[in-house]
Amino acid sequence: MRGRSSAGVVWGAAALTYLVAVVHRTALGVAGVEAIDRFDLAATGLAMFSVLQLTVYAVLQIPAGQLLDRFGPRVLIATGSGVMAAGQGLLALADDVPLALAARVLIGAGDAAIFISACRLIAERFPARQVPVMVQVTGLVGQSGQIVSALVVAWVLHTRGWGVTFGALAALGVAVTVAAALGLGPRAPRPVERAARERFVHAVRAAALPAGTRLGFWSHFVTPFSFNVVGMLWGVPFFVTAQGRTPTEAGVLLTAMTLSAMTTGPLVGRWTSRHPLRRSWVVLASAAATLVAWVWLLAPSTPRPFTQLVVFAVVIGAGGPVSLVGIDYARTFSATDRLGTATGFVNTGGFVSTIVGVLAVGVVLELVSPPGAAVYSLDAYRLAFAVLLLPWVVGVVGVLHSRRRTRAALSAAGTPVPPLREVVRRRRTP
Repeated sequence: MRGRSSAGVVWGAAALTYLVAVVHRTALGVAGVEAIDRFDLAATGLAMFSVLQLTVYAVLQIPAGQLLDRFGPRVLIATGSGVMAAGQGLLALADDVPLALAARVLIGAGDAAIFISACRLIAERFPARQVPVMVQVTGLVGQSGQIVSALVVAWVLHTRGWGVTFGALAALGVAVTVAAALGLGPRAPRPVERAARERFVHAVRAAALPAGTRLGFWSHFVTPFSFNVVGMLWGVPFFVTAQGRTPTEAGVLLTAMTLSAMTTGPLVGRWTSRHPLRRSWVVLASAAATLVAWVWLLAPSTPRPFTQLVVFAVVIGAGGPVSLVGIDYARTFSATDRLGTATGFVNTGGFVSTIVGVLAVGVVLELVSPPGAAVYSLDAYRLAFAVLLLPWVVGVVGVLHSRRRTRAALSAAGTPVPPLREVVRRRRTP
């Protein structure tokens, strides 16, 4: 009982830190219009704010994973939270683009360490059968940060202004950093000798070598980027300026997207725990549903009814927690002392696809719109969002290819994945 209570307290501190990290990460998504005015940005310039943050996050995933293997979750979570708080403080004061970009670099750098460290804590402190569900619950808690951004941050921004909003987020970040440093407790013992002496390239190659880990990468690549592209940057401008919705309605749509993610997460975790050999089904089903939702939204040339926008938000919102199936692949196919590096490698996937998506949408919007336009038409958004088909196709092909190799490796190791028809036949046989 005492060990379980301790695990719960530690997890609570990590989950709270991750929630605030998601608020930091997504706050700019509800401030897109204000950022355009404050820094005199075009679409590509606004996209660069998120692209730079996400690029730093993605580039630092594997180094953060190695540091995690060496120093443990407590150091990484507290340090990452403090760096993000510093970034928000700098953004509160920024009145030019270079200073704002520097702030986004700090936010992305601090963010890189937090979620993979929380996953490592879960793997260390909970029974293996509970890990998939606990990872999804952690994602659920984190996704509530999207609601905080869509409702609370947006309200403070519109009533108190830029400086007060981001200054308050910086203060919140400092408080959470202190709570994490105190609540995560002492570092749990682990074998770090190999992680400490291995060279970077060799460690990354070894962590990414299992086909199952690469399947995790592609699963994480294909499922969350639509959710991120809409939630982190382009959703509010699209809903307000192209679909004719009010800022309040746009906030409701972002909230619906986040609630969908929060509802789907535990269901995905339960499926992953009960059907570990069929995890890719969830990934491919989510990818198919996301494609249908985008086609349904973009094919008509007129603004869509609010109910259709809600359905769209709910469908793409489910892709966020499905991406965490990739993290479970890393746990399953990685040695314990390489888990941080493998998790960082997998977690890079969705942010690579998000970077491509956010930047591509901004570039196409600017190319198809009149020079100097600050508001983009529905037709411009339809063309811009259509380019998201490219990372979708790449991701689905990657999942199918890696799944075939993973199943071959499992069969060679004595754990074949039976065909579905055989599973059905077995269940029907008395």
